[in-house]
Amino acid sequence: MGTTALLIGGTGPTGPAIARGLEARGFELTLLHRGTHEVPEVAGYEHLHGDVFSEEGIRAAAGNRSFDVVVSAYGRLRTVAEVFRGRTGHFLSVGGQPVYRGFFDPTRYAPPGLPVPIREAADLATEGEDGKSYRVARTEELLFAAQPEATHLRYPFVYGPRQLAPREWCVVRRIRDRRPFIILPDGGLALTPFGYVDNIAHAVMCAVDRPEAAKGQIFNVADSEALSIRQVVELVSAELEYEWEILSLPAELAVPARPLMMSEVSRHRVADVSKLRNLLGYRDVVPPREAVRRTARWLVENPPEAGGYEEFALQDPFDYRAEDLLADWWRAAIADPPDLGYVETPGYGKSYAGPGTRNVRADTRI
Repeated sequence: MGTTALLIGGTGPTGPAIARGLEARGFELTLLHRGTHEVPEVAGYEHLHGDVFSEEGIRAAAGNRSFDVVVSAYGRLRTVAEVFRGRTGHFLSVGGQPVYRGFFDPTRYAPPGLPVPIREAADLATEGEDGKSYRVARTEELLFAAQPEATHLRYPFVYGPRQLAPREWCVVRRIRDRRPFIILPDGGLALTPFGYVDNIAHAVMCAVDRPEAAKGQIFNVADSEALSIRQVVELVSAELEYEWEILSLPAELAVPARPLMMSEVSRHRVADVSKLRNLLGYRDVVPPREAVRRTARWLVENPPEAGGYEEFALQDPFDYRAEDLLADWWRAAIADPPDLGYVETPGYGKSYAGPGTRNVRADTRI
């Protein structure tokens, strides 16, 4: 019998790519999941079905089997780690970047805002702060108590095929509905950690390939290039050959853009993936700009159901009447700005030489 691997999950956005990667490396692969959602990409592997959120369900499905590698990408991680204590040579687990202090609430820092970039050693959420973030941090503690040599991967928001909260659908559906504009907060300049499905799966494989460097370590995972909201919108628009107005509003007024902001304010959340690159040799297998274009095309060919789960998860009502009223009000508000009477119009500083540079009087002082 060859080397064996157990993938817990396997039917979500990154699951099929992880499964293919393990098979390509010669593992005899088994999937453990609830069995309520099957996808054809993983139909050829052995499947175990059980409740992966309970100890009883995991033990009943897996029995006394051991595996050379266990990849826990779904279920109750702290329980999975305990059940497979002493039953695997390499335990790899998936968590999330909300573990960091201030990920959801930037006012945890003074002045508000996360460190940029966020490194693995950054402050974690503590008890009494955001409940979800603290639970993620507590799970990591319990994980390493049960699996001291685990490799833990802090996932970003994931995009690509089969995503159940597809951020790009907020753009693609409006294009399909022939909207003349899209509202973005603060020019759409905010950065948020995202990872394309194939890139995320490749990061997992990098840890599988270099176990001695990966064991006992935590890694941020994300695309190496962080794209702004506006860049995503422009890439989708170009891929679908659609021209429209990008209407910038202050974040507190850009209510229709909340599903794209994924936050109550416009701010940066940037994951530092240098540890993943330096220790495990990670590189994006699909450049993020190409990945966004692929995702847009996939959504055109596989559109979510109107009013279905994906739109429920995004919390985007696509209320075009309200968007039109907001746009009309904003345009009227800025149509006639006051004459501020500058004696001398402010410049960008003498070291700036880009677009908008104004002529200044000669100054012989250097």
